[in-house]
Amino acid sequence: MSVDGGDSKKNVKKTPNDFIFGKVIGEGSYSTVYLAKEVDSSTEYAIKVLEKRHIMRERKTQYVMREKEVLMKLNHPFFIRLFYTFQDTDRLYFVLSYARRGELLDYIHRLSSFDEPCTKWYTAEIVAALEYLHSKGIIHRDLKPENILLNDEMHIQITDFGSAKILKDVKGEEEAPVSGRTTSFVGTAQYVSPEILTSKKAYYSSDLWALGCIVYQLMSGLPPFRGGHEYQIFQKITKLEYEFPDGFSVVAQDLVEKLLVLDPEQRLGCEEMGGFEKLKSHPFYEGIDFEHIHEQKPPPLIPFLPATSTNPENIWSNYRQPGFDDARMVEIITQTVITDDERKKRLDDQKQTNKYHKFVENNLILKQGFVDKRKGLFARKRMLLLTEGPHLYYVDPVNQVLKGQIPWSEELRPEAKNFKTFFVHTPNRTYYLEDRESRSEEWVAKISEVWQQYYGNRNNKK
Repeated sequence: MSVDGGDSKKNVKKTPNDFIFGKVIGEGSYSTVYLAKEVDSSTEYAIKVLEKRHIMRERKTQYVMREKEVLMKLNHPFFIRLFYTFQDTDRLYFVLSYARRGELLDYIHRLSSFDEPCTKWYTAEIVAALEYLHSKGIIHRDLKPENILLNDEMHIQITDFGSAKILKDVKGEEEAPVSGRTTSFVGTAQYVSPEILTSKKAYYSSDLWALGCIVYQLMSGLPPFRGGHEYQIFQKITKLEYEFPDGFSVVAQDLVEKLLVLDPEQRLGCEEMGGFEKLKSHPFYEGIDFEHIHEQKPPPLIPFLPATSTNPENIWSNYRQPGFDDARMVEIITQTVITDDERKKRLDDQKQTNKYHKFVENNLILKQGFVDKRKGLFARKRMLLLTEGPHLYYVDPVNQVLKGQIPWSEELRPEAKNFKTFFVHTPNRTYYLEDRESRSEEWVAKISEVWQQYYGNRNNKK
């Protein structure tokens, strides 16, 4: 197989020797992406490296060439840009723009869900990107948070066109399919549209279905169609079987319902339904300047936790400061010193009477209680166990299974949102917990106390 080493957007011949290759920043089924620096300019790029033997063995040649063809057609601020392509004996190289802030999916994992202004902004950027992409006769077909990257300014950069389809050439005619297997599944289970599962025909609005899934996920924390395996997910998709959790924005729900429509010709944004102008004029996008959105500053990413009758608005505004303040520590902490004898007595009693002792690796439990561990608008009942070590275990109380731990470090920080809800911030993720007895401040005080015992003295010595 070959790829034209001189054909690129800059029409400049490059070789691997023109770049210093650094760390791996992404891996696909048949490629590895490296952070690289151009020797002459010191410009950073993401270089996608593809092994020729692997591509030919897996019969992916058409997909690779299709991705290059699509990238060569694109010139828009919301898409990854292809600068150079070249090859050597064993590998193909795609030199791409570097999206320094990583995948949108990472931010969903970190925050669990986005508030409405963030969801509005980032899905509006996706809408603008799709309008451009479809004007070029291209369907992405694998649009998902993992394939939406963020650049230095936190604007989206859509990538990964291995599953894309070019519906028309310059004359506006439909192209031949990528392979003879037109019914083969492309995309990712949670975001794939029903017509891709059931029809041989390609539709631009398959990307609008994925947009609906992304709007739902950004606001709720999970995709709308979920299951234990792909077949179960596909069954739910073809039956349009999903529901909105409590607290989901009414206007966002209306948008999702107009995008997640089984008939691809009835989705908001498709040509039959008035095109992208109708989609952009939906009330959810009120106030968005689509023409200049790429020039404007995105809002800060904030998690979405709506107030309800059982979960009041934030009343802890004076406490929501980053880090630990020594004066505040003195106010909330009365450090409990346990003697060796007392510890042994309490641990012996715990072994005999506490059915959760088996989950804590023989550590003394300092506080326990039922909490709802939230992921966006979804919640699961868990027994939270704060122990010496320090450890924060969470257990499924119904099935009596240890589900995991909140990782401790010097950077761990608890924060009360209100009487019921509290956060545990860690470097890679924020955990959202709701105390069923509305005693979030007790959890924050106790976690802070344990933090002080294990890390406070260390900081004082610095």
